Amino acid sequence: MKRRTFFKDILGGAAVSFAYVDSINAEIYNNIKSLNEKLLNAQSPDGVYWDTLKNHYLLEDDLILMNNGSIGPMPETVFNTLMQYFKVQATNPDEEYNFLPLKIKDTKNKLAEFINAAPNEVAITRNTTEGMNFAAHGLSLRAGDEVLITNVEHFSGIAPWQLREKTDGIKIQEVALPLVPESVEEVVDCFKQAITSRTKVFSISHPSYINGLLLPLKEISDLAHKKGIYVIADGAHAVGMLDLDVKELGIDVYTSSPYKWLGAPPGTGVFYIRREVQDSFMPMIVDRSKWAEYKDAGKFELLGKRPTPLTAALDEAINFNMEIGKKRIERRIKALAMHLKTQLKSIPGVKLHTSMDPYLSAGLTVFSIKDIDPQRIVDYLREKYNIVVRTIGDKGKGTYGVRVSTHIFVSERDVDTLIEGTRFLAKQG
Repeated sequence: MKRRTFFKDILGGAAVSFAYVDSINAEIYNNIKSLNEKLLNAQSPDGVYWDTLKNHYLLEDDLILMNNGSIGPMPETVFNTLMQYFKVQATNPDEEYNFLPLKIKDTKNKLAEFINAAPNEVAITRNTTEGMNFAAHGLSLRAGDEVLITNVEHFSGIAPWQLREKTDGIKIQEVALPLVPESVEEVVDCFKQAITSRTKVFSISHPSYINGLLLPLKEISDLAHKKGIYVIADGAHAVGMLDLDVKELGIDVYTSSPYKWLGAPPGTGVFYIRREVQDSFMPMIVDRSKWAEYKDAGKFELLGKRPTPLTAALDEAINFNMEIGKKRIERRIKALAMHLKTQLKSIPGVKLHTSMDPYLSAGLTVFSIKDIDPQRIVDYLREKYNIVVRTIGDKGKGTYGVRVSTHIFVSERDVDTLIEGTRFLAKQG
C-alpha cells in the first residue's frame, strides 16, 4: 500500500477497517524484522538498516530534522493508527464506551513494561508539564521546606515549585552545576554540598534541555534516599531516546513527553510514581466522588474524557520502538551524538556545552561559535541545507547556543553536512 493512497483513503472518508490498518502496519513491522534478522549484530550508525527505517517516518524528503527536543515526527504506523481511531471516534462515538477503554488499559500495561515499572505505577498524562505539576502540588510540604533544582532546568520544572513557594512558603534552592561537568562525582558532590536539614526534594532534569546533561540519576537517588529526600525527574526527552529503566534509576517520580523522541502525537505524556511513595502524593484534579478510593497511579488520570486516539497512537509508538529495540536506539543516538561532538570539538572557535562522556550525555548536543550569534547559525543551516535546529539557553548565564538532536532517522551524512556549515561560519567569525 503506497503512503499517498492510504492517506487518500483514510482522510477522504473511505471505509478503512482496523484489519486494513493492521495489515499495512504489519507490512512495515515485517520489514523491520527482516532487517533485524539480516543485520542483528550491526552497530554502525549508518547503512541500509537506518536508511530504511528513516523511510518509515513521515518526514518531507528534503528536510533534515535535528530538533526532536521540541517535537518529533511520527512513524507511519503511528499516524495510521491515530487516523483510524479518530475515524472511529468521528463515525461511531458509541465505541468510546465499548472496546476503546480496553485500549487504554492495554497501553498502560505496555508503557509500564517499556520503562520497567508496574502498571499501577504509571499514568498517561498530556505532557511533562502536567506531570511536574502533579508532583509539585501533590506532595505535602510545609513552609520553609526546601526543594533543590539545578541551574539547567526547564521552566516547566521550575514554575510549579515557584507557585508553591508563593502559596505555601516553601523555599527553592538552586544547585549550581558547571556547564560541562567532568565526572559523576563532581555532579553528586554539588548536591551533597547543597543539602540542608530542610531539604525535602530534588527536582531535576534527565537530560537537561539547556545543555544535554544527563544527570546521573542513580547516584543522585542513592544520595537522596539515604537522607529521606524525594527525587522527581523531568525526563521530557528520555522516553524514546534512552533505554529507560526507572527501577534501576531509583527515582520516585518520572515525567516525560513521548511526542519528542518516541514518535507519539502531541497530547501524550508519561507519569511514573514509585509504589512506595504514592501515598505521599495527592491528585490535583478529580472527576468523581470516589476519587479517594484510587490508591495507585490511576488517581492522576481523573481528568474526565480523554482523546482515546492519542492513547492508541502512543501504544503504536511503543510497538515501533520495541520492534527496533530500545538498546539499539540509544546506541545509535549516542553514536551519532559522539560523531557530532568529536567533529565540533575540532573546529577552531567552537565551544561545546555538552559532555563528551556518554554516561553524562545522550541525544541532545549544544554548541556555540565565538563571536557568532547562535540564531545566525540556526538560520544559515536552515536556508543553506534545510537542517532544522534551534537556539537554547541564556546569554547572561553563558548557556546560549545551538541545540542539535540526533535521532535514529538522522544519518552520519546529515551530521557531516551540519559540520560543513558550522566550519564555514566559524571561519567567518
